Amino acid sequence: MRVVLTGGGTGGHIYPALAVAKEIARQEPQAAFLYIGSKKGLEAELVPRAGIPFQSVEIAGLKRKLTLDNVKTFWKFLRAVSDSKKMLREYRPDVVIGTGGYVCGPVVYAAAKLGIPTVIHEQNVVPGLTNKFLARYVDRVAVSFEESLSFFPAAKTVLTGNPRATEVMHGEASAGRDFLGVDADKRIVLIFGGSRGARPINEATLAMIPRMGEFPQSHFVYVTGNVHYETISAAIKELDALPGNLSVFPFVHNMPDLLAATHLLVGRAGASSLAEITALGVPSILIPSPYVTNNHQEKNARGLEKQGAAVVLLENELNGERLFKALASILKDDERWAEMRESSRKLGMPQAATDIYQVMKKVAK
Repeated sequence: MRVVLTGGGTGGHIYPALAVAKEIARQEPQAAFLYIGSKKGLEAELVPRAGIPFQSVEIAGLKRKLTLDNVKTFWKFLRAVSDSKKMLREYRPDVVIGTGGYVCGPVVYAAAKLGIPTVIHEQNVVPGLTNKFLARYVDRVAVSFEESLSFFPAAKTVLTGNPRATEVMHGEASAGRDFLGVDADKRIVLIFGGSRGARPINEATLAMIPRMGEFPQSHFVYVTGNVHYETISAAIKELDALPGNLSVFPFVHNMPDLLAATHLLVGRAGASSLAEITALGVPSILIPSPYVTNNHQEKNARGLEKQGAAVVLLENELNGERLFKALASILKDDERWAEMRESSRKLGMPQAATDIYQVMKKVAK
């Protein structure tokens, strides 16, 4: 089995692709992979680290208004399709799997035009432009949320969940605690603004740090994002009262282990993150990014809130005091935490990657 994976820009598109690759490799140890992405996207860093061969095409995203930039983007798309066809002819894959992001467009489109079996996966409730475009050409569409089914052709669309849910199930809580040096009797609160970090979450967390000592049974793990780490570290050093129950990191690569040990998550509402926490039954305080297409993160988050699995704080109402109160309402109420945990677990789809593997096998025959 020879598989081409594509998808990029942010971790929300890349990590699901890597999770699918791991599941395919588990099912078929002799499988070979090629990842086609963009040199400018995060995939250029994450994919080689995962040990998967990486090639790139040049592509940019369309603007939602008619502009000269869109004309340039159209020509880039055509060139990227041509480059993708060359790579695909040379590699001769049995199937091409796309997980969204601009780079996914020309690669999957080229594969479809070459007659190579194709599958795309949509992580969010509201699909992005790329997957909407590709849906008419691909063999199968896999979606993470039931609400997404109506956006795609019914005959070729299947509800699988997000493959990150499967990968995170292999995490070990003991390994996460060993990494932190935290005893088993401490409850771990993970504050994570996404692969690149989030300034509003960082600002609210900084304002709240002096009060973390009011939760002596909890240990806070604060992941700032690489671009924010130096600034945040300097600001923390200037605080008068630095709590002993705080660990700060720019990024965490062993996230499945850390999530397996997590008692409560504070973070964005990206689809991959929600798939991970619901698979594990982790309660959450979600702060949706307002800067995403169709405000899809808030729609993702409201689904969990409606089921009692999460508390939603909008970014425009976020500050240190409100974040502290939200944390206290859960950390100081064991019964509420237990109810949120059960609600989160009921929403989980831990077999998602296996389901996508089965979809891939059917189209690759």
